[in-house]
Amino acid sequence: MSAGVAPSRFRPADVLASGTIGLRGKRGRALLTALGIAIGIAAMVSVVGISASSRADLLAKLDRLGTNLLQVTPGQSVFGDDAQLPRRAPSMIRRIGPVRQAASTTIVDATVRRNDRVPDEETGGITVQATEPELRSVLQASMRSGRFLDRATSKYPAVVLGSVAAERLGIGSLAGSPKVWLGDQWFAVVGILDPVPLAATVDRAALIGYDVAHQRFGTSRLASTIWVRADRDQVAAVRAVLARTANPLAPDQVKVTRPSDAIVAQAEADDALTALLLGLGAVALLVGGIGIANVMVISVLERRTEIGLRRAMGATRRHIRAQFLVEAVVLSVLGGFVGIGLGTAVTAAYASHRSWTLAVPVPALAGGVGIALLVGAIAGLYPAARAARLAPAEAVRPG
Repeated sequence: MSAGVAPSRFRPADVLASGTIGLRGKRGRALLTALGIAIGIAAMVSVVGISASSRADLLAKLDRLGTNLLQVTPGQSVFGDDAQLPRRAPSMIRRIGPVRQAASTTIVDATVRRNDRVPDEETGGITVQATEPELRSVLQASMRSGRFLDRATSKYPAVVLGSVAAERLGIGSLAGSPKVWLGDQWFAVVGILDPVPLAATVDRAALIGYDVAHQRFGTSRLASTIWVRADRDQVAAVRAVLARTANPLAPDQVKVTRPSDAIVAQAEADDALTALLLGLGAVALLVGGIGIANVMVISVLERRTEIGLRRAMGATRRHIRAQFLVEAVVLSVLGGFVGIGLGTAVTAAYASHRSWTLAVPVPALAGGVGIALLVGAIAGLYPAARAARLAPAEAVRPG
């Protein structure tokens, strides 16, 4: 073997050490440059995390409330007039085998106010509804305070307030035995409901019994709404026969809906918003990547002498290219880790504010690092290639 110059060796440890020289020397600039990547990654992680936390909360809510609640309401006649449900509709629906429970409500032509001095037109959007005692069980509603209507209180001037109705009336508890001016007389508030996510109309209602509604306001016993709780595995079958069961003579004048579908639709709308926000995060990443490329080009110009000396001492173009490429990647990955921490913190804070269960998908975290790595590699390609093309003599020549 003839004597000669030994080939230059550049081990992985050497690549990493040389690739971080510029970062250690310009720490302030490195941190500011990494901030661009950090913001992009943080935006993407927080968007995915908040979306995942929202979806986890939604699934928990649906699991708790169930997707087996159905709502039956009158539709319209062939002439466009408002239809009515037959008086026997609730009892007929209860005869359907897979139906566990059913309860009806009827709109009462009356207003409810905090006292008798408030004008009739100032109702705060609160409706008065007559209801059966089974409504609470059908909706699986919980009481904030007091109790729900029963067979006894349904005959007397007693009222249960939905959560929104209670808030608008300024009644937060039953302390002091509060009363409301309902119609043209006083009704005792015997209970306040917690929010019922699947029945917003109940949240905004003052509920009284059918007997007292009929006696004092002449309210019809025809149902405005029938709430139906079916077996979980028979929801589709029950939904298919509800209209014909409620009104056999005119099933086309009956509307059957599933309130949980609105929550699912909301989740789908959230998915569209998530995609938009992810796009904005990608723009931030692009800006961060351009920032890294710009800083690396400046670094190459500043370190021409260093590059020339290394080439003169035996470093190959491949070694120079690897050095600057690693520097760009390390800079980007540093921003990626900072962004992951920042995005997770934002997600945790938002989830805590909304009382959600924190859910940050592991693929989102791994994807954040992977994206940062990719952005750094792409951003560093041109500066690394430019540094590798510098000839030793040209690199050490004074500029």
